[in-house]
Amino acid sequence: MSNSIDSTSLENPYILLTPGPLSTSPTVRATLVRDWCTWDDDYNLGVVTPIREGLVNLASSIAPEKFTSILMQGSGTFSVESMIGSVVPETGKLLVLANGAYGDRLAKIAQYLKINHIVHDSGELERPDLEKLEKALDADAEISHVVVVHNETTTGMMNPLEDIARLVKNAGRILMVDSMSAFGGVPLDMEELQIDFLVSSANKCIQGVPGFGFILCRISELEKAQGIARSLSLDLYAQWRGMEDGHGKWRFTSPTHVTRAFYQAMMELEEEGGVAARYKRYCENQRRLVTGMESLGFRCVLPEAYQGPIITGFHEPDHEDYTFRKFYDLLKEKGFVIYPGKVTGIDSFRIGTIGHVFPEDIDRLIEAVSESMYWTKSGAAL
Repeated sequence: MSNSIDSTSLENPYILLTPGPLSTSPTVRATLVRDWCTWDDDYNLGVVTPIREGLVNLASSIAPEKFTSILMQGSGTFSVESMIGSVVPETGKLLVLANGAYGDRLAKIAQYLKINHIVHDSGELERPDLEKLEKALDADAEISHVVVVHNETTTGMMNPLEDIARLVKNAGRILMVDSMSAFGGVPLDMEELQIDFLVSSANKCIQGVPGFGFILCRISELEKAQGIARSLSLDLYAQWRGMEDGHGKWRFTSPTHVTRAFYQAMMELEEEGGVAARYKRYCENQRRLVTGMESLGFRCVLPEAYQGPIITGFHEPDHEDYTFRKFYDLLKEKGFVIYPGKVTGIDSFRIGTIGHVFPEDIDRLIEAVSESMYWTKSGAAL
């Protein structure tokens, strides 16, 4: 068996049009070839510390001194569980705003951790009911924390975070946000919105690779979390103290290669022009996608007013010859990987528009979709 690597195998055979993992730049991937020592200052002070500082600056330009960032091993869900399990005390009560699979996952985490909680489920095709939220906060003084998904990738729904934050903070509750697929690609300021905790992941809009997530925290609230954690490895407060006291040192084995790749990705975000510039690119990607798909006869799952620039759901063709698997395979052969649908009771598929993907890539995708419409004679209409 040969142990040599063909350099051509390092090139991507297709573009990932997914909400993460997503297509990364060649320069991000190139950083993975070097090994790093978890105890060395070159890594902890030269890589981890600048990442943590950079994330705080992305989180708030108004008052960055009020926030800190904590890196946590594992997928983004590990970080979400770390946040919920480390912040809501035994005497607390969590209100989960759910309108898709990832909102449901927030509730499942609370259930597993035996956290007192209630769920407002507005269904996969609707935004959270703001009137119901306001009434619940007024009527139930036991509710101490509210958690919501920023961009629900079940459908691509962009939830009204500003309105939710206003109601939660007017009621004096702690606000936690799962901004997994939006942070770094959609502008926000945690201080402006008065968000207390926010979670995202390395392999989303900052365009790194999978391996860790991160939690952005209001320091004054994080300091109250000591001793609350229901898990050793996911103890958010302990992870923070370890990184603070150890000057970037992780408590347990750090995903060094992934962290260095993320550092490169953060530099490339800055070079692109920051979150505002990336958001503009993502929005243009999504605009071209919808325009092109609708010209071919496809219909969006969500109304335009609900749609974010991250991922878009489309109804599957109502044709006896159509199968998603065949359509998927034809597009993959042409260099594009898309996502199956996730909406209950609706035959659909999803196409992401984030990552190292540009408007011209979307134009090529539309051509590929047209050529892959094997169930039509002309390839021009469903």
